[in-house]
Amino acid sequence: MAGGIGSRFWPLSTQKFPKQFQDILGTGRTMIQQTYDRISKSIPNENIFVITNKEYVALSHQQLPEIPEENVVGEPLMKNTAACNLYMANKIAEINPDATMIVLPADHLILKEDVFLEKVELAFNLASTHDYLVTLGITPTRPDTGYGYIQFVEKKDSDHYKVKTFTEKPILEIAKSFLESGDFLWNAGIFIWNVKSIHKAFETFLPDMTQQFTACEYNAEAELSCIELIYPKIQKISIDNGILEKAKNVHVIPADLGWSDLGTWTSVFENSDRDENENAINIKTALTYNSTGNIIHVKNNKAVVIDGLKDFIVVDTDKVLLICPREHDQQIKEYVLDLKSLKKGEKFM
Repeated sequence: MAGGIGSRFWPLSTQKFPKQFQDILGTGRTMIQQTYDRISKSIPNENIFVITNKEYVALSHQQLPEIPEENVVGEPLMKNTAACNLYMANKIAEINPDATMIVLPADHLILKEDVFLEKVELAFNLASTHDYLVTLGITPTRPDTGYGYIQFVEKKDSDHYKVKTFTEKPILEIAKSFLESGDFLWNAGIFIWNVKSIHKAFETFLPDMTQQFTACEYNAEAELSCIELIYPKIQKISIDNGILEKAKNVHVIPADLGWSDLGTWTSVFENSDRDENENAINIKTALTYNSTGNIIHVKNNKAVVIDGLKDFIVVDTDKVLLICPREHDQQIKEYVLDLKSLKKGEKFM
């Protein structure tokens, strides 16, 4: 899944060039390329599909030339994650009606790839032999409101658990209570299921959406025009809200993957190398004085002097300068909306 615009990661991530197509941590590979590198160790290129916004189809081809062109699919409208999951399940089922599929966000960091591949193999085995909707769960390290949470029913000596509740992006007070309870995991947004199981879930919980998608003939010449026709009528809802919070056959595999969705500047700070003053700086032309705990991300090796800042985000792109406390990183999406509403010319204070 590579269709988001990453507004929480503004101003580096923009609608024209979102974060999944950028090399955020300076590894030499973009986020979507790292996702491909990871899963291609288990799945051949002809079985890897990318679903993105139609605006990013050419960019996806450019960054992933190994994947067949027909496997990169562009959605005509942003309809959240339920629609794209059903769309791809239909395409894959048309090729193999017994297929088991994995759904991966294109913009996540996974440091422990061997563990990831081991858990993916376990998940494929579970989903191909049981009527399970399987997800990978991460032990939470903070009460983050940007993630979904999975409450599981514990049983001893098991490598997977039945899910009790599935909550999408709670408010801070509820996230804190989840962390204190000890029986919640973060939802990593990685799902594994057989196409028959996910079709059954859609027919049960989102029958109208299922009906809309049955109108199309998949992997055929008429597919694109049909999708263009039905998408305006499709409900905009996440797979979490539409399916996973309601289904009774969701199972979770706890996984220590060195995982982050790199959705905010704080998550980048936590996964970046830092200097002796705990500043994460992406350029060599920055000088800091009496400054600690900052993330400083500047393009084009511009000279930067930071004096007296503690726990701030400083991001300078060609068009935008962002300076705000790290504790406000969840509000960056609101800054973008505020900027769009301003009509005062090119300069803002």
